[in-house]
Amino acid sequence: MLFKKVLVANRGEIAVRILRACRELGLETVAVFSEADRNALHVRYADEAYLLGPAPSRESYLRADKIFDVAKRSGADAIHPGYGFLAEREDFAAKCAELGITFIGPKPSAIAAMGDKGKARATVIKAGVPVVPGTEDVGNMTNDDLLRIAPTIGFPLLIKATAGGGGKGMREVRSLEEMPTLLASARREAESAFGDGNVYLEKLIEGARHIEFQIMADEQGNVIHLGERECSIQRRHQKLVEEAPSPFLDEELRKQMGDVAVKAAQAVNYVNAGTIEFLVDKDRNFYFLEMNTRLQVEHPVTELVTGIDIVAEQLRIARGRQLSYTQEQVQFKGHAIECRVNAEDPFNNFIPSTGRITHSIIPTGPGVRVDTGVYPGFEITPFYDPMIAKLIVWGETRAQAILRMRRALEEYRIVGVRTNIPFHQTLMDSHRFMGGQFDTRFVEERFSMEAASEIDEAQAEIAAILATLVSHKETERSAQIVRGNERDTSNWKWVGRWERMHR
Repeated sequence: MLFKKVLVANRGEIAVRILRACRELGLETVAVFSEADRNALHVRYADEAYLLGPAPSRESYLRADKIFDVAKRSGADAIHPGYGFLAEREDFAAKCAELGITFIGPKPSAIAAMGDKGKARATVIKAGVPVVPGTEDVGNMTNDDLLRIAPTIGFPLLIKATAGGGGKGMREVRSLEEMPTLLASARREAESAFGDGNVYLEKLIEGARHIEFQIMADEQGNVIHLGERECSIQRRHQKLVEEAPSPFLDEELRKQMGDVAVKAAQAVNYVNAGTIEFLVDKDRNFYFLEMNTRLQVEHPVTELVTGIDIVAEQLRIARGRQLSYTQEQVQFKGHAIECRVNAEDPFNNFIPSTGRITHSIIPTGPGVRVDTGVYPGFEITPFYDPMIAKLIVWGETRAQAILRMRRALEEYRIVGVRTNIPFHQTLMDSHRFMGGQFDTRFVEERFSMEAASEIDEAQAEIAAILATLVSHKETERSAQIVRGNERDTSNWKWVGRWERMHR
């Protein structure tokens, strides 16, 4: 259990984040990469790096056999899966145990119980935790089964992948007629993303907020929560902005939900870091949504308001140590906001943008943190998630955090690909966002980029004029013939010499 070398079975910013934590704790590190990531930042940061295979994830980062082969060759005695890919695969965690490799995450039994969303619902129902109405069966269900059950749940509803999250394999259904097509596409996407095409149904609670609690648990049976994160700013079920604490919760509701989150984790004897996700309706009724048995993308906002290094704590727990904090010792200070900076065009239906980053200026200053895995010269490919970086800020109040985020977004410069930075700038100027008046449908139904588009067009016109002037100036300069000086030095130096000679 006292491992010395950690293999990070992931890529991008989360791989870099984990490698940094390992380095601070004096642990040796091993990176793995696909052919598309040969020059990636996480490859440079690790002590050793090994090629997995071609760019597609199913031929590289999803190949458990190749990762175990690298672990054997490198002598790695622990594996951190990060998030996505193999992070929530019970068989992967079980194989680690079989090979004598420490899996830095929960036990296989907990992943099986909570990683499969259908089983998770059944488990927490037994523990008395309220859940969103939906299919309660824990086994694989056929399309015919789901079509038969759907009317009893009621429309609108969601088709969700049992094996993963992040909006992958998720479809919104408004009627029974459109459901067969959506079921087929949801299964295909789930199979591609997680290697498991199983899905389940869940009632769509309209006007709800998405709020999650960070859980930490050790081998000794101690379970605590590190407060909540507001994750309601989403588009197509993909989170875009997260903040802690939530502007919607009061202290009483926060304590209630925190206690239920701890209870849900205890129901499966959970160990290490995890997240209990809830939906909260307009009347402040909350329902268990799912548990993510891994590190979350948005964990930095919790780190900034608690001062707790979650990844370092994961590593300590995996080495058999007790939690560094009791629930009473967890203190919350200030407010943190995270914006996911993606390579996509917010003015063209957020279509992904690929290409080589030619220039990048990362914002700094008090209360600003950037987690990224890219640099100038790095190529954004179509093979993986389009996230370039996570921009996180901290302020003493929510208002100060918003002002600081505005400043940081203004400083952030990325040239070579289009990004959603203009979206985040427009959101930070939104009165509804500033007032905390939003839900999971806010971006899609009550938010517009039109004003930003007008500004963008005006800036584009100014840029075009300036580019024309610069081009004209360069053309004029290239047409001029500058004759070299007849003397061996400048006229000023020549005059100086002449004066000295005639003193």
